[in-house]
Amino acid sequence: QSATDELTKKEAESYTKYQNVSSVGSDEVGTGDYFGPIVVTSSYVKKEDVEYLTSLGIRDSKKLTDEKIKEIAPKIVNRIKYRSVILTNTEYNERYSKDINMNKIKAVLHNKALYTLKQKVLSDNLSYDYIVVDQFAKPLVYFSYLTESTEIVKDITFMTKAEDKCLAVACASLISRY
Repeated sequence: QSATDELTKKEAESYTKYQNVSSVGSDEVGTGDYFGPIVVTSSYVKKEDVEYLTSLGIRDSKKLTDEKIKEIAPKIVNRIKYRSVILTNTEYNERYSKDINMNKIKAVLHNKALYTLKQKVLSDNLSYDYIVVDQFAKPLVYFSYLTESTEIVKDITFMTKAEDKCLAVACASLISRY
């Protein structure tokens, strides 16, 4: 085996700890090739729901057809807790100048969705093992974008391609796209 193969195997093993657990995940749509509206969703997946959600074929929404998303999204939103924050193109244009960093906007929206969902999960006496955010900025930079916020979720695990590694992020991605 090459060093690359071993690294890939080690990475895969390290991500299994995010799979069969209760978790909160957050992801967004609307900031790529087609801009807006920006939709950020945080979702809560209980360990008991992992098997059901996996059976629906949930994975990164970019890998699913619109028809498949329309079929499974209603089942997801009826099963799990989630919070979505939407910033329309008009709101974006009214509030932000051309030189504002898109990652700052995303950080603020992710934090808002995570905070409201986390409050709901805790008020319902539920627990989670991890909060995972699909990484779009390094953690120090992400938190520097939130200096004007007062209610900040800090217990976050950031990872790239998180939709493939954490079911809660995949659900968040799918709901955002839906």
